[in-house]
Amino acid sequence: MTTNQNKTKEEGKIVKTIQSKDGTTLAYDVFGNGPPLLFITGATCFRSFEPVLHDAKVFAEQFTVYNYDRRGRGDSGNVLPYKIERELEDIEAMIDVAGVAVNIYGHSSGAILGLEAAMHLGDKVNKLVMYDAPYANDEANQNEFKELSQGLYELLESGKDEEAIVSFLSGIDIPQEVITVFQQSPQWATMVALAPTLAYDTILANDLPPIKRVSHLTTPTKIIVGEKSPAPIHQVANQLNGAIPNAEYSMLAGQDHMPNPKVLMSVLSSFLK
Repeated sequence: MTTNQNKTKEEGKIVKTIQSKDGTTLAYDVFGNGPPLLFITGATCFRSFEPVLHDAKVFAEQFTVYNYDRRGRGDSGNVLPYKIERELEDIEAMIDVAGVAVNIYGHSSGAILGLEAAMHLGDKVNKLVMYDAPYANDEANQNEFKELSQGLYELLESGKDEEAIVSFLSGIDIPQEVITVFQQSPQWATMVALAPTLAYDTILANDLPPIKRVSHLTTPTKIIVGEKSPAPIHQVANQLNGAIPNAEYSMLAGQDHMPNPKVLMSVLSSFLK
């Protein structure tokens, strides 16, 4: 793996990059001081997306935050074909940037990746925090998600990226008023450009929680769910909490799938420090 710096065409800013094992270029930022925290984002997110950037800056008040564009997003590359294993290699490349074992905070599908990283990368992951991991909670929910995914794939194959983004956001119960705010944002074009990566997130979230595999997890793990998050998310959190040895569980009062980072910060700090 090699590190270098490039200028983005759009902004003319210097961007830190590292090359993953398969040659994919990953763009990242580093904020703050303190214990290292790798921030793994969910679907439709990228490192300079306003909500993501705000979260990273708040976390940076107590941690050294590594905020990166997952493959196919923002300033990162996208060597194909996609496999979950490639994203785990990306995470390992980012840990190597830190140079020490890291704490991982994974949000939504990023929580699924964080869990897989903890199971595969051993002592490179110090502690794991998962927020609203979006596995299917049962077979019925899994079948519903497969139908959503099939419609999404058809839109993507037809080049209807914007419709695909809207369909996905609606399908995971993001309120229409929030979607409208996204559409009116100058960053909407960047969100639409990463629409093909929605296929990656549906692959991640298409399974039931890996109960048998996580029963052997030794990484200290904190499971967090928003009080107002969808019921299946709560059920998944309970399943994981019952399966992961010595896991800690918290429900954030008044929070939904997009939590206030200042509220989240108190839980992160007490667990990771």
